[in-house]
Amino acid sequence: MSNASSGGGGPISVAPKSLARPSVPPFKKILIANRGEIALRIIRACRELGIATVAVHSDVDTRALHVRFADEAVCIGPAQAARSYLHIPAIISAAEITGADAIHPGYGFLSENPEFARLCAKCGVTFIGPTPEAMRAWGDKVTARGNAKRFGFPLLPGSEVLRDADHAVEEARRIGLPVIMKASGGGGGRGMRIVRTADEVASAFRQATNEAESGFKNPDVYMEKFVERPKHIEFQVLADNHGGVWTLGERECSLQRRHQKVMEEAPSPAMTPELRQEMGEVIRKAILETNYTSLGTLEFIMDEDRKLYFLEMNTRVQVEHPVTEMVTGLDLVSLQIRVASGEKIELPDTRQWSFRGHSIECRINAEDPRTFAPWPGKITEYFPPGGTGVRVDSGVYGGWTVPQHYDSLLAKLIVHASSREEAIIRMRRALDEFIVGGIRTNIELHKRLLEDDEVKSGEMTTRTIERLIAQPTA
Repeated sequence: MSNASSGGGGPISVAPKSLARPSVPPFKKILIANRGEIALRIIRACRELGIATVAVHSDVDTRALHVRFADEAVCIGPAQAARSYLHIPAIISAAEITGADAIHPGYGFLSENPEFARLCAKCGVTFIGPTPEAMRAWGDKVTARGNAKRFGFPLLPGSEVLRDADHAVEEARRIGLPVIMKASGGGGGRGMRIVRTADEVASAFRQATNEAESGFKNPDVYMEKFVERPKHIEFQVLADNHGGVWTLGERECSLQRRHQKVMEEAPSPAMTPELRQEMGEVIRKAILETNYTSLGTLEFIMDEDRKLYFLEMNTRVQVEHPVTEMVTGLDLVSLQIRVASGEKIELPDTRQWSFRGHSIECRINAEDPRTFAPWPGKITEYFPPGGTGVRVDSGVYGGWTVPQHYDSLLAKLIVHASSREEAIIRMRRALDEFIVGGIRTNIELHKRLLEDDEVKSGEMTTRTIERLIAQPTA
């Protein structure tokens, strides 16, 4: 593979073997325990590795693209996720009857469920992800905070698991308002409550625990100090089973609505090379000493003084992984599969790397542009953009009916250019070309974001979208 150069640095030297297809496929057949664009993304990686694929699907996903492009498909239940994509016995049975020797969980659904990973191993099927022990060590938010403290990560003041409402009131008084309550066993904004007054603490605790129990079958919540206008920055890590650990830089994920990311980019305009290297060293040490393998993402908030504080770790591939792929030239899903097979990964020392240009990702969702309510329905027309430096990861097509039962993500629009300014221009052009008929989408929100002064300057925070949507549109 030839060297790739960065607009602001030296070459990225990638060992020739690092991205080459292995002479023998690591697995013969992989079952993909997911749907939509991530299922299709995994199928593509498997095809290039020479691995056969099995798609599982609910009855409403019979005509989905991941079903069409997989080598085999198995219907595992009705539309409700609890009876299909979250139904562990059906998924493991599908792997057994098709002869799959590995399962890739994608993101969401069962991707961070250590019990699922344990059952896969018990049934002789490789779970493509970290071990159940590593998943518990980093996937549980309270345990992860303990690990982070042990390895020297900066932490915001916080609590252990809250026992009851009285304990929540006591801890809020100790930490100091405002605070934010979070579910210990999950993310995505569920089980999360911002509390600004003492009178709200007890009710917020009850709401958070109920939502955590409903969403993750785990009612445990904890709290930490709330930063009013933070940036949200995350670091990508890859580790194999032979002591190799690579920190692959950071992603800027501040543009969020209700704790759900909307637009991401790499690298972060707020990051300095010195801070990137400093955090990379701390992360490498923590990953090595906890015997973590596979892909993982460590999330941080950055306060107004440009100080980073550890939030949590996601023990899976992230929705926004493509922006890291674009600026590193690496296929993260392929690497994740190869790590799970036991292969020794050969990549250069990432402390010597420079990024290759800049990448931005917009999540195109099926939702009302004013209320942001999900907007399922039939897509009557679908025309994704193209051209130099444009990538679209999607699982939809014209004539497809977006079901009401799942996440509203339609597509991820990713662009790459030599600089951030050029990437913004390219994304504007690509958004103008993106046509989705028959349903409503958030494309116009992305266009507004790219015209916002905070976004253009790189000074956006997690409150930027909240401010933007409160403003009247022309």
